[in-house]
Amino acid sequence: MFTRSSLLATLRRSGRLPACNGSFQSAGKCRSFLNIFRNPRPTSEQLPALNDNELFHPFSKSPFPAVRARGETIQSLALCPVCTSDPKHAGGLPSRVKYECPDCGWPSHCSEEHWQTDEEHKKYCSRLREVNEDEHDLRRGRKMREFQLPGPQAYEEAISFANWDLFWYTRGFPSMDTERSRRHATKLLTYPLTIGSVLHQNSGLTLNNRRVTPEGSRSLAALRTTLHVPPGAPDTEEAGAAKPQMRVFILGARAESSLPPHVWEQLCMLFPSCHFHLFFIGPQVSLPKPADEAVVQGTESSASSTSGQREERKESPSLYVPNIYEPPAPRPIARLKRTRSSIQLYGFPSYTVPYTPQLTITGIQANYSEVHGQFEGTFDPYTDAFFLFSPGFGFPSMTSVSEPNGVPLLQIVSPTEWGPVIPALLASRCSIIVTGFSPADMERDIRSLEIAPNVSGEFEWVINPGINPFGSEKWEVADFDPRVMVKANWGLWAIRGKGRQIRNGDQLSHRF
Repeated sequence: MFTRSSLLATLRRSGRLPACNGSFQSAGKCRSFLNIFRNPRPTSEQLPALNDNELFHPFSKSPFPAVRARGETIQSLALCPVCTSDPKHAGGLPSRVKYECPDCGWPSHCSEEHWQTDEEHKKYCSRLREVNEDEHDLRRGRKMREFQLPGPQAYEEAISFANWDLFWYTRGFPSMDTERSRRHATKLLTYPLTIGSVLHQNSGLTLNNRRVTPEGSRSLAALRTTLHVPPGAPDTEEAGAAKPQMRVFILGARAESSLPPHVWEQLCMLFPSCHFHLFFIGPQVSLPKPADEAVVQGTESSASSTSGQREERKESPSLYVPNIYEPPAPRPIARLKRTRSSIQLYGFPSYTVPYTPQLTITGIQANYSEVHGQFEGTFDPYTDAFFLFSPGFGFPSMTSVSEPNGVPLLQIVSPTEWGPVIPALLASRCSIIVTGFSPADMERDIRSLEIAPNVSGEFEWVINPGINPFGSEKWEVADFDPRVMVKANWGLWAIRGKGRQIRNGDQLSHRF
């Protein structure tokens, strides 16, 4: 018969029982003989502050200061919908929203009486509750597995851009088990994936489904010669050593400029042999914290702080930036180790960070018309593309008015906004990809092209207007009116400068 000691020795030699000394046994690092076949206990994770059935809270009673701050912002901006539609208030000032709907938790009316009489509120109340619970879910402290982004893609593994589900599956993302996880993930990835889904050779926007025009097919083919390797060659980082850099200009950048760089690195995973340089240009571009401030804050975070100081920091009014028509510049983003100032190069507050050998990010806090001269003459349709996320061409300008009658100009003709920009972009002959947050927003922007000088009749279509398969699935609610809800990058279209026919002797050629 086997003795206990001989059996343990046999198990250790076979590798089924780890060898350990007495010190490890006393420390609990070695499993005893009787439980060697039991599953190890899972590592303990910090429990979230709220359970799944505790996500709903009225804004004023939320356990998170940022949510309470947003509720206060809405109460200071939004007007009661019943008061605005009541003839009694014609010519008067409607009341602000002070009453929180018990079903969705949002400040929605000036009083409970008006809330009870408003039948329209029921049409969008469920969406507001959904957003309410999503905001609390983001802050409750659970492990956000939907934000675990995969690494490089093997060159023999194809990526599908048909829709979000197929993309997540072919890229190896964690399973999105709930609709809430989908909403969180699509909001995070909609900006880099919108760019990647348009430029990639496996794009779902094709001539066959009539989303891409013949002219657009030529423009996208030119870009893809830089983005991809020749057929049959491995699409790896080493294959792009001799390639030119791909420049993507994101004009009028706002929230997309504050995304962490590792989210934008997902763009490089789609094009392993390409080197990207992203330019965020706009007056609302997020800039890194100053170097001295970052050092001071890092020292403060490492030092012990009192509970009173922590509470005061939590209740700071800067916790929430309202999403009004023209919000202020967003809060500074984290300063990375290799971040350097570029103000001497561009003449405006700016930064550049070489995040990886494949990705460089530059942010310039200025209108594009002010820095266009520094890029003019360097554009190449094979290596450059412009992306404008919900630019608002058809919205009235806040700074420019028509001289004869004082009516606000549209932003696409405003000399301080898009007026001088779009003709300059068309002259470059590079593709201009534009998104919209709703069908009405897209139609408004496209119709504005017809009345803009030096734009109307000077462009040709690259991508016909339609739904963006990689738009965000999360509703974004306006603070100035909770009834206004949109989805970022819902639709997509693209144009480029019109080609000119050039006559060479008796032959008629078409300029690219």
